[in-house]
Amino acid sequence: MLYNLLVPLADEYTILNVFRYITFRSGAAVMTALVVSFVLGPRIISWLKSKQGEGQPIRKDGPPGHLLTKQGTPTMGGFLILLAILISTLLWADLTNGFVWAVLLVTCGFGLVGFADDYLKLTKRDSKGLPGRAKLIAQIAIAAVATYWIGQLTPDGMATHLAVPFLKDLLIDLSWFFMPFAIFVMIGASNAVNLTDGLDGLAIVPVMIAAGCFALIAYLVGNAVFANYLQLHLVPGTGELAVFCGALVGASLGFLWFNAPPAMVFMGDTGSLACGGALGGIAVVTKHELVLAIIGGLFVLETVSVIVQVASFRLTGRRVFRMAPLHHHFEQKGWAEPTIVIRFWIIASILALVGLSTLKLR
Repeated sequence: MLYNLLVPLADEYTILNVFRYITFRSGAAVMTALVVSFVLGPRIISWLKSKQGEGQPIRKDGPPGHLLTKQGTPTMGGFLILLAILISTLLWADLTNGFVWAVLLVTCGFGLVGFADDYLKLTKRDSKGLPGRAKLIAQIAIAAVATYWIGQLTPDGMATHLAVPFLKDLLIDLSWFFMPFAIFVMIGASNAVNLTDGLDGLAIVPVMIAAGCFALIAYLVGNAVFANYLQLHLVPGTGELAVFCGALVGASLGFLWFNAPPAMVFMGDTGSLACGGALGGIAVVTKHELVLAIIGGLFVLETVSVIVQVASFRLTGRRVFRMAPLHHHFEQKGWAEPTIVIRFWIIASILALVGLSTLKLR
């Protein structure tokens, strides 16, 4: 909003030229989202506690210690993340940019699905929440609309193409298959973050790391000079998503203040589905879907652990892990929760560096 209001006045008041720079507005978005989180966080958490009573229902088949340490902690903290993202993005982004609105659609749409899931868990006092089929149908519908919208905004030569990391000239035309592929990326990223969100602070820091990486990717892919120098596939307009990513980084950092062990609030599906969907949407816009699998490799590992566990048990009657997702396996092995969380953060950081290396190793 500030960009749209103040940039037209920049010729008259040269100090306003600073609003033309994506880097300035991205940094401002980080700080704004952080301040919103710090100011509104205590009030929102207090309100959630007053409304939820016993807090988030704890899985009875989960680690036994959770019934003692996490009982009574309120959920739906993702509402704070969404609020910080929305306020910051609407304040600092160019609101005439369609990519910004498409990613906001995915973020808020998936957040609403997560809200419905959290609400049913709380009202029914059951950890199952929204039926899996209903959740999936809603996510497919939202992702399909967003994918079509993104396709209309993307240049014709790129709309249905898939870029391959490390190979500068290779673009694979997926044709009609691009829509289901993009839908899969958004839903897969959303649910992968959801599966990772099982310990205090475990999911939000990798989300923040991935958002920071994609802020850089979006800026480079949308800039003709840098895209040409790094031999990236130029997608005009994506640079503005760096502002959205900045808002996501700030919102994540602010939420971590309250989610650090021992957590005062859980993000719930409201936050995890929204954050994952946001990362998936940005990856589709920037043509870095495969790079997301590297940068978000921790989310992939957590998801694969669940798939392997379920497949092994159904086929052989045996479990590969003591408990899935993967972080629960290490809990069962006796690792302390902070140890698991910090080590997983380290893994996420390493994978992010590997993902960023694809920008230059071509």
